[in-house]
Amino acid sequence: MKPKVFVTRQIPEAGLDLLKEKCELEINREDRVLTKGELIKGVKQSDYLLSLLTDTIDAEIFDANPNLKIVANYAVGYNNIDVEEATKRGIIVTNTPGVLTDTTADFAWALLMAIARRVTEADKYTRAGKFKGWGPMLLLGSDVYGKTLGIVGFGRIGRAIAKRAKGFDMKVLYYDPFRADEETENLLNVKSVSLEELLKESDYVSIHALLIPETRHLIGAEQLAMMKNTAYLINAARGPIVDEKALAKALKNKQIAGAALDVYEEEPALAPGLAGLDNVVLAPHIASASIETRSKMAVIAAENIIACLEGKKPPTIVNPEVLEKE
Repeated sequence: MKPKVFVTRQIPEAGLDLLKEKCELEINREDRVLTKGELIKGVKQSDYLLSLLTDTIDAEIFDANPNLKIVANYAVGYNNIDVEEATKRGIIVTNTPGVLTDTTADFAWALLMAIARRVTEADKYTRAGKFKGWGPMLLLGSDVYGKTLGIVGFGRIGRAIAKRAKGFDMKVLYYDPFRADEETENLLNVKSVSLEELLKESDYVSIHALLIPETRHLIGAEQLAMMKNTAYLINAARGPIVDEKALAKALKNKQIAGAALDVYEEEPALAPGLAGLDNVVLAPHIASASIETRSKMAVIAAENIIACLEGKKPPTIVNPEVLEKE
């Protein structure tokens, strides 16, 4: 009998085809997040789990099947999984890093350009039949080239953002508790500064930090008050890094010029009043949503499960210490 894999949501066929060769699959084909009860039911019947960032995988899920071998998360992040609890129980946790770096960086730039040049406002304006011809004061936006870009979090995606900024001849500042080496800084022409200096000096602030306890509400009312009233905030990392209610207030009061978001604090809900503002671009968590990248993510998740199935170390294991217990 083939081992059974529970896939909590439809993912690209490239990954599923790999799994079908060695496993029996149970797949949630509905375009929605499963309830806790549905997750428990699926895990009870499967020793291998392919989950999404939208699934909360905790002790209650683990209790459903003491024989659960792996949670292969279809995402770079894994804050949806209680990794410590999984490790205690000898359950492998994996993610899908690396493949979405450039795709996410591209989309963060799309958000930046869209808010700077008021693209979504212009689209709504044109569709509404308001465009009557060119005008010298029509939907004036802000230039990007030659401005100062502040990058919060200087990992793979943050560095990919900096690389793209060179094409716009921007001054690039970055804030990260772990400073990059001198060679990287010189190559990307970036400067390490404090978060306060970054916020005060930047025309565009783009967030690419991990969501950990220390970064929750890293950008709140106090930090927003440090920004220029002509500056823009872009978040394609994790919603809770920004205090969304404080951001909505700052945008409404024109404390900053605008914001562009792909992630939200209480996804999929938005902070009250945010959706009614014109000076914010709102995307539905699609930074990695290219056909190529999502297919690569599916393949990595599948390869992690297959490695576990074959008694090998999964390529992108998050908790390698769990293997030391065996």
